[in-house]
Amino acid sequence: MMNSIHPIHPATRPGHVSLTVADLDRQGEFYREVIGLKLHWRDGATAGLGVGNQDLLRLTEVRSARRYRGTTGLYHFAILLPNRRELARAIGRLFTLRYPNYPTDHIMTKTTYLDDPEGNNIELYAESPEDGTMAVVNGIPEARRADGTLSDGREPLDVEALFRELTTEDQLDVPMPPDTVMGHFHLYVADLDKTIRFYHDVLGFDNMGIAHSFRMGMVSVAGYHHHIGFNTWVGEGAPPPPPDALGLRYFSFVLPNKTELEYALERVQRAGIATELTAEGILVRDPSRNGLLLLDDSDLTK
Repeated sequence: MMNSIHPIHPATRPGHVSLTVADLDRQGEFYREVIGLKLHWRDGATAGLGVGNQDLLRLTEVRSARRYRGTTGLYHFAILLPNRRELARAIGRLFTLRYPNYPTDHIMTKTTYLDDPEGNNIELYAESPEDGTMAVVNGIPEARRADGTLSDGREPLDVEALFRELTTEDQLDVPMPPDTVMGHFHLYVADLDKTIRFYHDVLGFDNMGIAHSFRMGMVSVAGYHHHIGFNTWVGEGAPPPPPDALGLRYFSFVLPNKTELEYALERVQRAGIATELTAEGILVRDPSRNGLLLLDDSDLTK
């Protein structure tokens, strides 16, 4: 393990998530028509989608793939909208389509959750730090409203108040705005402590705390509330999914330049962790075998 912890560069940011899907046409239609992404490219059995610039999502079709339960992998990926108005538009589209979703108030964020047709969970959210904070305090998750009162951080969202952000002229069927980004990833893992050592001690993400009683931890870049959440809710010691599993292939983080990317990879290698050269870039695996692709900005042009 490293002798000292060097923080990951503060300009590092979440990139795209890559999923194995059984039906690329159906999944692509869902992400365009229901979520509001645009198709950036398609090459045979793989496609990239986003908001008009860099990919947020890549889908690779494996017709024989199927869903496994009780394994490590993706709990959800979270798309960050630029403001409450755009979140209202996204939730309004879901309501109009009568697509099941679960609006939730995390106090410092407003969000909704939904599953795609193959069972991948998605969070759509907007920041609302003016409403309060949410953090791990003394090993316990704590949400506190701006007036100082405590919340469990999982309240029903006041959808009527959110919809007041819209006007009668706002269209609901338009794509997400170009300043939409990937906000964070949340993983199923086998061991909380091993996970925090990998992301914090080796890669240099900020340790935002572990709530052992809640079986969850968080890390971030530059003090953000979390860029990676992880939990053991499918069980301590959960196995990785088999090769024919639907779901997570990898998630990615983008470092600001090649020098920072090489430095991050050097820390991984010095820790004795193997790297894999793939067509997409350099892949490393956390202790639960979740794939993390490390990129720099020059890698993002396909």
